Amino acid sequence: MTLIDRYVFREWLAMLVLVLVALMGLLLMQAMYDDFRDLLDVGAGVIDVMFYFAVKMPSYLSVVLPLALLVSLLYVLGRLHRNLEITALRAAGVGLFRVTRTIWLAGVGLCALTWYLNSVVIPWSVEESRGVWQGLLFQSEVREEQAVDRVGSTATVAFDNRQDGRMWFMNRYSAYTGRGYGVAVTELDELRREKTRLQAREAWFDAAEGGWVFKDGRETWIDPATGAVQRTTAFERKVVTHYQEDPALMLVFDLKPDDLSFHELRRIIDFYRQENDPKLTRYAVRYYSAMADTLGPLIIIALAIPFSVSGVRVNPAVGVSKSIGLVLLYLVLAKFSAALGTQGTLQPVEAAIAPGAIMLLIGLGLMQRVR
Repeated sequence: MTLIDRYVFREWLAMLVLVLVALMGLLLMQAMYDDFRDLLDVGAGVIDVMFYFAVKMPSYLSVVLPLALLVSLLYVLGRLHRNLEITALRAAGVGLFRVTRTIWLAGVGLCALTWYLNSVVIPWSVEESRGVWQGLLFQSEVREEQAVDRVGSTATVAFDNRQDGRMWFMNRYSAYTGRGYGVAVTELDELRREKTRLQAREAWFDAAEGGWVFKDGRETWIDPATGAVQRTTAFERKVVTHYQEDPALMLVFDLKPDDLSFHELRRIIDFYRQENDPKLTRYAVRYYSAMADTLGPLIIIALAIPFSVSGVRVNPAVGVSKSIGLVLLYLVLAKFSAALGTQGTLQPVEAAIAPGAIMLLIGLGLMQRVR
């Protein structure tokens, strides 16, 4: 790198690190304000609290990194502009892209970092922090001497496995015991007509047994054409090895798409890809949006640079305000596009890519104007 490259890159990187640390500190304070009292209420100790926030904080990086990038660029390039350093370089024949090329190269690296965060770090953080919270909550419920089967219970679990032609219903599922209570499983034919019905007081998935285990129940065979009961048999314990549904997948629909990790979204899409289930659309939009966020750093750079180095007669605050306004426009476009994707007006991939593509084209157009 030349002297100019090292100077611009060093000034920007130092500010990026400073803003990143400051924003993470503010979010830590906000997270502690939101969760600290709840953690104490469930009996969390000092080590538990420290571990919970340690695993939760990386999940904020997807929000903090673009914001820190924007603030650092606006500050550093705006300062260079006010000090007439960029004006002097351009007057000497050094183009704007030449001045900021290290920032663009760093933006490509940040795109790769964003991909790694979204695909590895943040999913681990989301799932691990949720597991820590559930574990503390379960321990609290056990200390309150609740019935074990009601600890960590989710009421009314329904799951339609169209691929294998089965519908599940549970009155209650306890994540603590890993068992469902009041379970009914209906097998359907190609026309979605009932063939068999398996009802049990308890059921759980046992990998050692190779499938689902049902306890204290009854199995009923039904004529799909007439709906008449052909025969019924009671049992004390029954193992059904061709039932391979994952309880975690059954419960994931209780969470909003924004609360799911990249891996959980991928599991939902893979499972329901062939079913054209309307519920799948909003999860697919969120999944592809997380992938499209990879281009976020380049979009931020393309929007921040032109307004940070606007003409010397223009108040720098005006350029900064316009840049922030375009970023807000990007967020509005993202929400609007996601709504269109959820409604089916746009395909999930189109809904995810459209906002970023529009803003990147605007940014590149602005860069062309200020060259």
